[in-house]
Amino acid sequence: MSEPSSDEHQDTEDAFYVLTATLLTPGQFPSVLGDDYEEACAVLGLEPWSSGYGLLFGQDRAGARWTVVSNDAALVAGAIAAWDCGLPYDLAPPDKTVVESLPGWPLPLATQSPDLPDPHDPRPEPSGRPPLTPPDPNGWGPAQRRLGADEVAREWHTWRARVSESVTFNQQDGNPGPEGAGARRSGPAGPVGRVLEEARGYLSEPPPAGRIRSAPAGGDARAIRADGPGWSLVARTDDIALVLLDEAPGQVLPIGRGSELPALLESLDRMARQSL
Repeated sequence: MSEPSSDEHQDTEDAFYVLTATLLTPGQFPSVLGDDYEEACAVLGLEPWSSGYGLLFGQDRAGARWTVVSNDAALVAGAIAAWDCGLPYDLAPPDKTVVESLPGWPLPLATQSPDLPDPHDPRPEPSGRPPLTPPDPNGWGPAQRRLGADEVAREWHTWRARVSESVTFNQQDGNPGPEGAGARRSGPAGPVGRVLEEARGYLSEPPPAGRIRSAPAGGDARAIRADGPGWSLVARTDDIALVLLDEAPGQVLPIGRGSELPALLESLDRMARQSL
């Protein structure tokens, strides 16, 4: 997601003040919405077009939260790139590109438009959909697991430093060995082995778009992000993998490199890039 913006559009009574924006495409989407692109679109009631969408988060004149969906993903991507460089950009998608205006925000935002009431959900219409809301930060489930994986990906070096250098990799069953930091605490060898098996299964039976994503990680390395039923995996092609599970609230479980993990990560990277 981009850094917050203070763009204002005051030409009509339906003025919308853009705070920030993000992309909803097969290669990049808010993980909180789903394990893959199709699932994320379904949460918002959108068709999973290959060109994707831009999501604008903002407030109306009354301060109510709204998520505006534009089918001009390129326009939104340009605005995000400008904001990330510290440049002003007045993001005002043409009306013809706006395909939906949804009440609420699916993610928590720590900013608001100046001179407006505090952000609040708009009054629901009798036949309307309930407002989008961020997941409960005190709970644990698929949404929190995916958000946790996003945090691990953003702060990879911090989380990597917490993992014991002595983590081992069992070549026979693909599970972390007994010296793995997570294995000592909760004995999750079976579930982690299932994650690796399902990730390997993606190579022979490609999953829906967005289940596997890849991004540059410095040098020749790539950052791999993969999700599946009840699990999220974050890895670097030149390092280990870290796993989060629905059944292990708040835990980040390491998988050492061994001889099998590098080849798996390289294959997942190729698959992710070929699907774009």
